[in-house]
Amino acid sequence: MMVTHDLGRGGVARWPIAHSLSPLIHGYWLSEFGIVGGYEQFAVRLGEFAEFAAGIGGGELFGSNDTVPHKAAALVACARRTPVAEPLGAVNTLWHEGGLLLGDYTDVEGFLTNIDESAAGWAEGAESAFVIGAGTRAVIYALTSGGFRRFAILNRTDARPVAIAAEFGGAAVAVTWTDLITALSDADLLVNASSLGMAGEPALKVDLAVLPKSAVVADIFCVPLGTALVADARGLRASGGLGMLLHYVVPAFARWFGRRPKIAPSLRALVEADVLARHEDMR
Repeated sequence: MMVTHDLGRGGVARWPIAHSLSPLIHGYWLSEFGIVGGYEQFAVRLGEFAEFAAGIGGGELFGSNDTVPHKAAALVACARRTPVAEPLGAVNTLWHEGGLLLGDYTDVEGFLTNIDESAAGWAEGAESAFVIGAGTRAVIYALTSGGFRRFAILNRTDARPVAIAAEFGGAAVAVTWTDLITALSDADLLVNASSLGMAGEPALKVDLAVLPKSAVVADIFCVPLGTALVADARGLRASGGLGMLLHYVVPAFARWFGRRPKIAPSLRALVEADVLARHEDMR
């Protein structure tokens, strides 16, 4: 039976405005469920997010995904946050409920669900992770729930890993590029949470041969569709960023529309085609 609701519109708030895959994904599910609604991109400048957030729930706008540089401002705008968003100090999904603006950070669910799907059993007996990049805090938070107890953190600038390591106490240590081989040789999981290796960014140069044969390699970004890191993980289990993108959108759609969608092969193929086309345009 087809369900039809006129629910106004949602969207992704970002600055500067750029191509987003979220409208394509939400549009697919809206059509699948027979829901009348819209999802678009909102160009929200720095300093204007509070005004934007104040409009959620008061008219046609029923919710938003919030990306760089608005995740901290979205946290402040919320009356309540989920137990995941609160300690991470960031919100990427907003919705109105009971007269209040609520917020969640769905990257954690997206990361864990994707790696569960692409590398089954990845956390069994695993304790040590090597994490690269600015997305380190959310990744470490996610991994602690999977039993990981030791983390090596690397970033292009030294100050950020030191601060994050201090936040997680004795479980995390900041390392430099010169420590790379030693840190990798003990890692059950390597996660690239940086922009290195993305289209238009410098390459991520890591010798994966140093990793234990049982290790898993994960990249949280999906442009290009098969990053060099994932492509080079021959003989190792690997988890690409496209699945994380799809899984992080699922809980947002469920919050807004009351339907928890499945990630069908046809949707994945649609998104893959869009990513491939966009990557070719960037060459």
